[in-house]
Amino acid sequence: MAEKHRIGIIGCGGIANAKHMPSLKQIKNVEMVAFCDIVEERAVKACREYGTPDAKAYTDYKELLLDDSIDIVHVCTPNRSHSFITVDALEAGKHVMCEKPMAKTYADAVAMLEAAKRTGKKLTIGYQNRQLAENQYAKAVCENGELGEIYFAKALAIRRRAVPTWGVFLNEYEQGGGPLIDIGTHALDLTLWLMNNYEPKMVVGNTFRKLADQKHPGNAWGDWDPEKFTVEDAAFGYIVMKNGAVVTLESSWALNYAKPRESTYILCGTKAGIDNVDDLQINAVRHGRQVMETVNLDAGGAAFYEGHSSDNSVLDMAQWIRAIDTDTDPCVKPEQALCVTRILEAIYTSAKTGEPVYFD
Repeated sequence: MAEKHRIGIIGCGGIANAKHMPSLKQIKNVEMVAFCDIVEERAVKACREYGTPDAKAYTDYKELLLDDSIDIVHVCTPNRSHSFITVDALEAGKHVMCEKPMAKTYADAVAMLEAAKRTGKKLTIGYQNRQLAENQYAKAVCENGELGEIYFAKALAIRRRAVPTWGVFLNEYEQGGGPLIDIGTHALDLTLWLMNNYEPKMVVGNTFRKLADQKHPGNAWGDWDPEKFTVEDAAFGYIVMKNGAVVTLESSWALNYAKPRESTYILCGTKAGIDNVDDLQINAVRHGRQVMETVNLDAGGAAFYEGHSSDNSVLDMAQWIRAIDTDTDPCVKPEQALCVTRILEAIYTSAKTGEPVYFD
């Protein structure tokens, strides 16, 4: 059994309760010993439900970081505070998993990466969808060269009417944006990871706030308050990579779109294509005929070798802890997440200026 890791949770809101804490609870060689939230009741509740008998609750994350027995911190706060909390945690000698996106801005993300390099501590970002069986299979197909040169891709995160009305999701100051930075980030991460291409050349994009003022919008989570809706309801980007490949990114919380889908990709290469629009499908030409291959994901595969779970969040936590135990890279490298944040920020910048954004 590897050493027991002592984990501190900073931010005990929705994502911590829905993903981080219940998933970590299933990992044998970790224990959650500290919980921090600016709302004391949330920290106390999390401490009671997930903590060790001697776990502590805090309202100031800097006090939590003073505990030298804590070796890992999970940052589950709004986007605005991802960077400075992560940097402080790394400087305090902790390994850090930060919830996606990496940061509100590219500059903030750079500060996080530099802190990780400076301290020698591990940093990863919570893009758990990489651990889904279909995406692990698609990655193996891409790494094996079965698609050939991937030169066109789509990253899709489209909701018809599913605007999150809780927390600070609608607050531009806290989050930095709406569906683009919230769910578009997952689709873009998957697409770039499958392509193994992190060298953008140019981005052009646009954002829309067209439906946010509507009354009785038919939203899945109830009516939103238009006055608090300070972010876009849809955003779209066109990304040109340095090798000439093109990626389109489409995201929305509210859009009159008949077939919503999230964390979806379409990859087109010189030998074949792959997509998870419905089932995971590979399209190719075999013996002079066009064929479609549907991957059967019902049986366990490589993604389930741990034997304890098929839940992508649990698998994500397991590989993260394993990376610390074996001193290897986690699945999501901070440099990769940095590129995602850089592109998202460029789409927002292009939308504001009406001009393309070129990278060095």
